Amino acid sequence: AKPTIIAAALKRAMARPSGNWYVVAASRDIPSDRPLGRTVSGTELVVWRTADGRIVAGPGTCPHLGAPLKDSPVRCGTLICHWHGLALEGEAYAGWEPVPVHDDGVLVWVRLDAVGGEKPLDTPVVPTRPDSAGALDAVYTGFGTCEPQDVIANRLDPWHGAWFHPYSFVDLMVNRAPEEGEENGDGFVVDVSFKLAGRVVVPVRAVFTAPEPRTVVMHIVEGEGEGSVVETHATPVGLDARGCPRTAVVEAVVCASERPGFATARAAAPLMRPLMRAAAGRLWRDDLAYAERRWILRSSGRFPG
Repeated sequence: AKPTIIAAALKRAMARPSGNWYVVAASRDIPSDRPLGRTVSGTELVVWRTADGRIVAGPGTCPHLGAPLKDSPVRCGTLICHWHGLALEGEAYAGWEPVPVHDDGVLVWVRLDAVGGEKPLDTPVVPTRPDSAGALDAVYTGFGTCEPQDVIANRLDPWHGAWFHPYSFVDLMVNRAPEEGEENGDGFVVDVSFKLAGRVVVPVRAVFTAPEPRTVVMHIVEGEGEGSVVETHATPVGLDARGCPRTAVVEAVVCASERPGFATARAAAPLMRPLMRAAAGRLWRDDLAYAERRWILRSSGRFPG
């Protein structure tokens, strides 16, 4: 686990274009009857569904007298300010301007050009996933006191998995890591066995890549669930009351399998998703501690890497 290899992979990831797109939530976390409030780099947003099911987003502050729109009701696809009744249908109106939104079927992204400062892309860099018709997905969201790069660095350090998460991984070996100075992607190839229950484990080969600066993807390329992915997205929230950075971790697990029994698992998706989120949450309790510690050391000039 050479610090220089991790640092080089992180540097390459942060240099890739994002087109100013940020993940804000799971698609299914935005119902038809109420809005969702999110903050990205200090920019307050409100997200909701219109009458035809389309997701729209824009400033979370009412342009009339500043009401928090996340607390307002949605009626027949129209967001109605709960202070004075200003009605927003998702189009520019009365000083309120929508921002570009992309719903990829699993996650919702917003494009904030003033925040990102890059050349805009029409759509975000969405990783390759299994066909949704035969897949099972779940999304975990957590928050930590750190910056996005600390979350991405955690995921670009595959060596820590078996040491830090013995309840989830055994027999982990980094089969290939990028050479120092290598320019062609991240390409961390890992052989690992996932713990299911007791002594039952599933050996797989996984490849970790960073397609854009705030995303790391684990693709299972051999073994059970080949084609499945775990996407880790890090979205800056802003500064807390102490002036420390906050970051949202939105992790999407998209599973696929050729086994006949997987159809049963998909049919039981409402029961499976909470279990999948709980498993991700257990890992992220540890990994956010890793990311937060990294930020503390970096911010005080003590980080050894």
